[in-house]
Amino acid sequence: MTTGTQTNQYYQGTGRRKRSVAQVRIVSGSGTVVVNGKPLEEAIPMEALQFEVLEPLRVTATANRFNAMVKVNGGGVHSQAGAVRHGLARALVAFDENLRPVLRKNGMMTRDPREKERKKYGLKRARKAPQYTKR
Repeated sequence: MTTGTQTNQYYQGTGRRKRSVAQVRIVSGSGTVVVNGKPLEEAIPMEALQFEVLEPLRVTATANRFNAMVKVNGGGVHSQAGAVRHGLARALVAFDENLRPVLRKNGMMTRDPREKERKKYGLKRARKAPQYTKR
């Protein structure tokens, strides 16, 4: 992407999990991650989820090479973290196709297909039925 005299090359990836969608852009930098205009620690407060988000950078040894700007919406904090992780992996593959086998081996290229099952009529939830009474 070129703007005027300055060139800002970025790589983009879209990640999804449950109802969350994350649009991730990576540019060369020092390793900062900004999620919805806030630092990663503020946007995703749980340390385990921060670890999950940064996993693609750690596995590919590119942690201090890129800055990531993320827009994520929908779902809860856990699914947003999974979506950002998926998007970050896809953006890294857009940067260098040789990183794909490493990311695939660690399960970061596959979209988690599990979704919430819809509620059915006559039931209390998707599968929970009212108690059966014989008499």
